[in-house]
Amino acid sequence: MKAKDMREKSLEDLRELEKSLAHDAFQAKFKNFTNRLDDSSQIQKLRRDVARVKTLLGEMQRAKESDASTSSAPQQEVSAKTKSPTKTKAVKTGARSAKAAQSEATK
Repeated sequence: MKAKDMREKSLEDLRELEKSLAHDAFQAKFKNFTNRLDDSSQIQKLRRDVARVKTLLGEMQRAKESDASTSSAPQQEVSAKTKSPTKTKAVKTGARSAKAAQSEATK
């Protein structure tokens, strides 16, 4: 099935399609294992269709979340003070370990 055709479907239809394709893929794998599957390329086609449906569901979910976030109050920007400070690298000198040097640097 083409992604263009899938985009026209509703969210519930896509969820049902995902379940049925996943079930069909399982059945095809099982038939292949028991040597009853005539066309083994069907497994790969079904897996790709499942991936297409999951991609579209993810896109719809992200679009729904972005619509909700833009309609709500704008988020406040994170100021430089609230950001976590960057850690300084401790230089290992002589017999001292890096951990000891770092603990002395933080004192």
